Amino acid sequence: MSEIASSIPAALRQNAQQQPSAPAFTFTDYEFDPNGTSDTLTWSQAYGRVRVLAAEIARYGTPGDRVAIIAPQGLDYIVGFLAAMEAGRVAVPLSVPQGGSHDERVSAVIEDCAPAVILTTLAVSDDVASYAREDPAQAPIAVIEIDALDLDGPPPAVADSALAGTKIALLQYTSGSTRRPAGVMVTHRNIVANLEQVFSDYFEEYGGFPPADTSPVSWLPFYHDMGLLLGIFAPVAGCLHAHVISPMAFLQKPARWVQMLADNTKTFSAAPNFAFELAAKRTTDEDMDGRKLTDVLGIISGSERIHAATVRRFDDRFTGFGLPDSALLPSYGLAEATLYVASLAPGRVPETAWFDPEKLSAGHAERVSEGAGTELITYGPMRASMLRIVDPETHAEKQAGMLGEMWVHGDNVAAGYWRNTEATSHTFGGRITEPNPHTPHGPWLRTGDLGVMSEGELFIVGRIKDLLIVDGRNHYPDDIEATVQELTGGRAVAISVTRNETEQLVVVAEVKGRGDTEEEIQSRFDRIKRDLVSAISRVHSVRVSDVMLVGPGSLPITTSGKVRRASCAEYYGRGAFSRLDLSE
Repeated sequence: MSEIASSIPAALRQNAQQQPSAPAFTFTDYEFDPNGTSDTLTWSQAYGRVRVLAAEIARYGTPGDRVAIIAPQGLDYIVGFLAAMEAGRVAVPLSVPQGGSHDERVSAVIEDCAPAVILTTLAVSDDVASYAREDPAQAPIAVIEIDALDLDGPPPAVADSALAGTKIALLQYTSGSTRRPAGVMVTHRNIVANLEQVFSDYFEEYGGFPPADTSPVSWLPFYHDMGLLLGIFAPVAGCLHAHVISPMAFLQKPARWVQMLADNTKTFSAAPNFAFELAAKRTTDEDMDGRKLTDVLGIISGSERIHAATVRRFDDRFTGFGLPDSALLPSYGLAEATLYVASLAPGRVPETAWFDPEKLSAGHAERVSEGAGTELITYGPMRASMLRIVDPETHAEKQAGMLGEMWVHGDNVAAGYWRNTEATSHTFGGRITEPNPHTPHGPWLRTGDLGVMSEGELFIVGRIKDLLIVDGRNHYPDDIEATVQELTGGRAVAISVTRNETEQLVVVAEVKGRGDTEEEIQSRFDRIKRDLVSAISRVHSVRVSDVMLVGPGSLPITTSGKVRRASCAEYYGRGAFSRLDLSE
């Protein structure tokens, strides 16, 4: 197969017909056995289970209704998600509430999308069932325990697919830092279009389609767009054997991810920046005993700010085990574009450029000599996707070298936000004033991200809404946070607070309290703070009003691991952080 079927359900059906005995999904569970227990579904088994579950889903509601999947990472989640689509419903992937506690985000999503069905498993059904009973004013929500069904029994006869009249495939809920979760309406066409772009760009040396023995490897949660594409969509669309573990299995032992990359053929994976840091720090030589990474095709680095220093550390750690120096692929995407937008071409070693920070603050990218300014990683020239740099106020296209908002156009751009016409119009209805002959007038997706095209290549600066204005100058929190993280090794956030009617910079950084005595610990904290103040002043030419040190895990984060800056500012303002250092 060298082209993608018309939809994910159609591709699944095709795989089951053409390669019924070929392995489709292998999930390795580490919950009870530290060595892992693996379970595999073939394409015929996967499709049979999907059909059984789809028939059960079809008993409730009608095509176009929403089906929420709230289940642990595993084969049941994959089957549940695909069955919702097979039944002609709109899949809503969600996470299982942690430790049985109430999850406000899950409640907000359930309230917003009003599903007819919740898919779960026996292990968590008691906790999940409470979300089906929350609003007495709404129709009751059916709860189906996937593993309570005879999934391997005779599947129902194949009827005309309910998919034909269903445009929307899923609602991908984003976890914004200042607003309620918003459901991005991703259509079946969006998914296929984005997969075509993904395959074209990442596998261009193979004719724009992954080799048959490519192995997608993932620990990313299925409720996150990158985990969904890598762990479910790409394997189905490409008829590829996927190898999956849970996010917790990775966090407990990051070496498991690296071992999976080494133990399978032509592996392809993805992860946010922090995962590369963890893998480099916590994978031992013993973990890699006898293993080589020479067959790694590529590892996407995306979802959060990519730090060049992290790329270098990961490469340095695993080059000795045969990791190709071009394996890491800096990439950019967002749920509103289904996922993928831009990446460095395969075969290129990740590269950076240095820019004058003063000029960046003024909206112009002027390159300087190495080490003399702000280091940004390149995402290469645009290829399959269409992107423009636009003035967010005038909507005029920016010239090369000028910073602006990144706007995206194409079939991969989602249909809008679920039941939110105002936000849809603003975010998805961008129109470029006086476009050039190669630029459509619209509609354009306004990403909210600042970028620049320099010497034909894309560089990303940060989120517009997170821009800090201190002492009358623009500062990009991502850059300041990168400086902090290089010194502390933990998460950090740069925020502005208003004091005496002026905006001042505050940095909150996670550190570990190392030392034999309280005096030694506080002395170390004092040294860290002095180093941070000095480095930020030197590199970014801005004075820090306060450096607050907090323990690991203190900063609120989104489901994809990004720091919630607005929440951090609110926590700081009301003194909600537990401060480790002695306040000044």
